[in-house]
Amino acid sequence: MNIGVDAAALGMSNAVTAHTADVNSGYWNPAGLLKLKDNQASLMHSSYFANIANYDYAAFAMPIDERSAVGFSLIRFGVDDILNTTQLIDAQGNINYDRISLFSTADYGLTFSYARHMPVQGLNYGVNAKVIRRIIGDFASSWGFGLDFGMQFQTQNNWKFGIMARDITTTYNAWAIDEDEFKTIQDAIPGQNQELPETTEITIPKLQIGVSKKVDFHYDYSLLTSVNLNVRFEENNDIISTSAASINPALGFEFGYIDMVYLRGGMGNFQNELQIDNSQQLSFQPTFGVGFNYRGIQVDYAFTDIGDQSIALYSNVFSLKLDFSIFR
Repeated sequence: MNIGVDAAALGMSNAVTAHTADVNSGYWNPAGLLKLKDNQASLMHSSYFANIANYDYAAFAMPIDERSAVGFSLIRFGVDDILNTTQLIDAQGNINYDRISLFSTADYGLTFSYARHMPVQGLNYGVNAKVIRRIIGDFASSWGFGLDFGMQFQTQNNWKFGIMARDITTTYNAWAIDEDEFKTIQDAIPGQNQELPETTEITIPKLQIGVSKKVDFHYDYSLLTSVNLNVRFEENNDIISTSAASINPALGFEFGYIDMVYLRGGMGNFQNELQIDNSQQLSFQPTFGVGFNYRGIQVDYAFTDIGDQSIALYSNVFSLKLDFSIFR
């Protein structure tokens, strides 16, 4: 649930909290769903670790009336066809390759979003209810539940501000472990994995604060710039970090031509990396993307981690957005 969705947003280093305004707002800031003029659907696919892991996303959103909107989304991140070799060697020490089976491990996130205008002009809010499902073959599975809350505000001179509080209640995942299946691991690897893992997993709250501004010039051209401050309530390697919280900025821009062709870029994931001589060096993760929109059909592409500026692996991300107005 932390990776992100929509190649357009990923191409801007996820700095979209303030201006997100389409079906993908259900993930980035549900308050943005109120900018919908018609029903929208979105699809995205990305592969990680040389296509070993696949990340897929689908969403649908629609306005209810002039003051409210709803959305639904589903995320799956999984590794399929993993070899289960726990039964490869029997009790007599015989190897039988027919005893090898396959299993998958996958995380699912189902989100229901609701957004509504507030009495103050330009101020909107939205909430997410999330159901988390995690499966590791027949060995273990879990259920979890969480809530998000977001707000957006737009001034008369087109400045936009946004705030997104993720997992505001702390998201809990309760695991159920099949002890019989888990025992096959203990038997296959003597001396290892002798204790059952923890059965409760928590996701602590996070805060995203954003500001953006779009400027049109020479009639056909536009430039959207945005800044995000991503706050986590823990101490880590972010460029601003204390025992209470850490802050990681993200910068993004989008250059558009006649609202049809887009060029995007950004920088994020700023980290103070410890070097071998105990000094610290600032690293960051650049992003790049392009998009094409024609009569309600938008195709976007993002390429992350250009030049290997950080330890994160690069990925090619593709997404498709469909505005139902093309059918009317």
